[in-house]
Amino acid sequence: MATRNAGAGRSGPAKQSGLHNELKRGSAELLILALLEERQRHGYDIGQLIARRSDGAINFHITSLYPTLYRLEDRELIEGRWVERAGQRRRRYYKLTAAGRKVLAAQRGVWDTFFAALNRVARVTG
Repeated sequence: MATRNAGAGRSGPAKQSGLHNELKRGSAELLILALLEERQRHGYDIGQLIARRSDGAINFHITSLYPTLYRLEDRELIEGRWVERAGQRRRRYYKLTAAGRKVLAAQRGVWDTFFAALNRVARVTG
């Protein structure tokens, strides 16, 4: 007799929260790269802008954004530099590199294909 995963079949708030977190994690790179395409920004600004533009539907705790920023920088998709201004804390500003622009274009294509397929199956957009 086959056993079933104890969490399978549940559709309550915990399951939905898990899906939301997975979607956030999967979209973090795309969101960061897209915002840096417009202009250079610091990490806190990126997090605030994601929340504002998504009308609060997507929120990243700032400490969870920094590991993604560091990974993008290690992969040379973004470039960071420290900026000091009188009376303010030192901030690291990030900008998109040429390689980052190419990855952003590719990721947009992947997400576009994914959303189109998701909509064909689940009719999630009107």
